[in-house]
Amino acid sequence: MRRRMRFPQHHRKWRVNYSIVAPHLDEWESELSARPSGLRSLGRNHGHRYFSQCLAAPIYPDQRHIGICSLQQGFWTRPAASSIIDNRAALDHRRGRLSLRVNYNVHHPLEPITHLLTGACIGRAGLNRKTPLATATLTLAAEAPDLDVVGQLRGPVFGFAHHRGFTHSFLGVPLVAALVIAIMCLIWRLRGRRTNDPRLPVRWGLLYLYACLAGFSHILLDFTNNYGVRPFWPFSERWYSWDIVFIVEPVLLVLLLGGLILPSLFSLINEEIGARAHGPKGRLAASLALIGVVLVWALRDFEHRRAVAALEAQIYRGADPIRVSAYPYWLNLFRWNGVVETDNFFAVMLVDSLAPDVDPAGRMEFHYKPEETPVTLAAKNSDLGRVYLDWAKQPITETEELSPPRQGYVVRFYDLRYDYPGRSRPRPLSAGVVLDQNLQVKEAFFGMRRQIVRRAR
Repeated sequence: MRRRMRFPQHHRKWRVNYSIVAPHLDEWESELSARPSGLRSLGRNHGHRYFSQCLAAPIYPDQRHIGICSLQQGFWTRPAASSIIDNRAALDHRRGRLSLRVNYNVHHPLEPITHLLTGACIGRAGLNRKTPLATATLTLAAEAPDLDVVGQLRGPVFGFAHHRGFTHSFLGVPLVAALVIAIMCLIWRLRGRRTNDPRLPVRWGLLYLYACLAGFSHILLDFTNNYGVRPFWPFSERWYSWDIVFIVEPVLLVLLLGGLILPSLFSLINEEIGARAHGPKGRLAASLALIGVVLVWALRDFEHRRAVAALEAQIYRGADPIRVSAYPYWLNLFRWNGVVETDNFFAVMLVDSLAPDVDPAGRMEFHYKPEETPVTLAAKNSDLGRVYLDWAKQPITETEELSPPRQGYVVRFYDLRYDYPGRSRPRPLSAGVVLDQNLQVKEAFFGMRRQIVRRAR
């Protein structure tokens, strides 16, 4: 009998579809309760039926994180436990009766929407009155720097190393803008050289300047969040970030959407009452939306400074901070993830900048800096290690020896700016390398994806 289950829709990060093939459901439970070699910490929950599902957080190549969910009265609940299963042990144990097929669907943040809306608002704010195709060019050019996402086709490690590099630099924007103009020219020709306003000639030189403007707006928006950009690439690999806006900021989305949608609503009202339209619509609303974005940045910057000042005024386990940072939460303009570095440890806590108050819930977390060993040094000197440490602001490593029959080590890299207090694991934007006994890098991985990049060293 084949049973198909779907991962709960309310889970924000992952949706996992899988099939379990077993003669009876009780037989699947007995397979779990038998606890074969490599299967541990599955837990029980007062008779609820359990189903295993893989969350695809790479630990090392032959292992995967397993989330356990319960089915009670026909409703899925959130994962109740976490464990690690050895794939080979599971395959050996199923004895031809049990098979598990997993399809991973990773839900990425809707980062491109803000860029597209910003480009459209810039066009509607008045630039579309100078030449046809202005709004379309600005919208496309505002998102074009994210073309570097094609690097993911060569694997997550390569994609991470080249993300927000050339296309997000002052040198790269003019070249990306030229590509956008070439695309717009092709579309214009395919449409028979028609535009919405035949009285205005297409001014390609001006459109190129607009495309450059939209590209620089992309860099500015990415600079405001806590991921950062490398605007001076290739002359400098240094990352810059303002750390005031979450990667998906609902407040900005509402402002930009309002600046584009409200004029259309008002135009419908004008048509009903017979008012005459005059030129392109939405100039005032788009301008107000862009002004609103700047005001949100100003408020965020003010609250960010208050949060940092509150962190600097504290003593942490008798140690003075040598570096403090505050990173934004989404939606709440006054909630921050505070990260404090001392000589021996990092402290991570919630900060309320409105009060201001540090760690109001009393859930401060401490991460002690690990000792430097030949294993960690080899990992940090790898290609992935150098790229990750150049990007990370508060990096920390964890080292684990591989279990037999494999011999070697796995070293994981984390950046504590994404280690929000109370957040469920696995950590986002983590990475790692697998070393053999001779400390040679054999494999590398980045993020939640199962894809493993093999490197001959």
